[in-house]
Amino acid sequence: MSYRVQGILEDAIEAIGDTPLIRLDRFAALHGLRCNLLGKPEFLSSGGSVKDRIAKRMVEEAERDGRLIPGKSVIIEPTSGNTGIGLALVAAVKGYPVIITLPEKMSREKEATLRALGAEIVRTPTEAAWDSPESHIGVARRLEKEIPGGVILNQYDNPNNPLAHEYTTGPEIIAAVIAPSKSGRPTSGKVDCFVAGAGTGGTITGVSRALKKAHNPECVVVGVDPVGSILAPDDVNKKVQSGVCTYQVEGIGYDFVPKVLALEAVDSAEWLAHALGREKIDDDEAFAAARELIRAESLLVGGSSGSALAGAVRYLKSAEGSERFGNVEGKNVVVMLPDSIRNYMSKPWFLAHQMTGPTALAQQIEAALGSAAATKPVALANGTTEHLEVKPNGLSE
Repeated sequence: MSYRVQGILEDAIEAIGDTPLIRLDRFAALHGLRCNLLGKPEFLSSGGSVKDRIAKRMVEEAERDGRLIPGKSVIIEPTSGNTGIGLALVAAVKGYPVIITLPEKMSREKEATLRALGAEIVRTPTEAAWDSPESHIGVARRLEKEIPGGVILNQYDNPNNPLAHEYTTGPEIIAAVIAPSKSGRPTSGKVDCFVAGAGTGGTITGVSRALKKAHNPECVVVGVDPVGSILAPDDVNKKVQSGVCTYQVEGIGYDFVPKVLALEAVDSAEWLAHALGREKIDDDEAFAAARELIRAESLLVGGSSGSALAGAVRYLKSAEGSERFGNVEGKNVVVMLPDSIRNYMSKPWFLAHQMTGPTALAQQIEAALGSAAATKPVALANGTTEHLEVKPNGLSE
């Protein structure tokens, strides 16, 4: 499918995917990059994230296999939020009840969106190990046993997770890159490098297969894993951390390696720490990149998009990455932007962006209207207001 008007769609499920590829020229210029830096904004899908694609495919394939039966089955899924939202969207259209188990660190916005779509939510301790009965995975397994008709589609093991990206996301990227350029700028005519964060691993695995099998076997795939996660190979993790530790970016990284993540899909030298001998992407770096892209390109991305962007910049400015791609006009580097700021509006890292010191224009407004006009309190969900204090890095109130 190409990104174009499709006529009248039957429902929200048909509006999943088919997202554009957008030039990130302003962001690239800020970092001295000469390549074509291209973003894949998955928040333009109907459910607001890259996970819509796997939700649609997992449900449809489960129906074909007879695992999901309308009127009988209850969809249960452990998730960091976006897969749950995608499943709740699909289930709302198809009429399935949904139960989502969600770690406590995940945003209030995700929970509110899930509830708006009719899902039931069970919060679980963020610190619980993945194989603990108290984890979001452990609680989901218990519910599957106890709830009549309960079915876990299991994004971590389900082969339809990477297949959704091999059959849709990857081909969309290829079609956009090989299409005639509107700008007339130099282009290699192929995807030279693909950068993405890893959560379940379905996106980076599926897109990698599509790019390397059917398009450019020499495409370099760069995996971005946050500090605190163990998805990168052991030799990478041992260089930058001792075991699992907490991090605030949502939707990427885990304390176990999901079956759907094919580690070989990422070029062995291109897990960032291994390639560059530096730390993996941390919260500060990720959130700063997300805020910078919002301001530079008017793309309202979330924190995991910031992780991918920060990873892309770090790789493209390394000696190897710069020589091969970053400093080469016409090279096409695609960065996955998994979701939007919709899910994180109340997070301190985003609020900090809105509460920086007065700009020159703000000072003119204050001079014209008085200081009271420039010091309005922040509205809270319960209808009250308060003045929030956020540290410069945006990580705590």
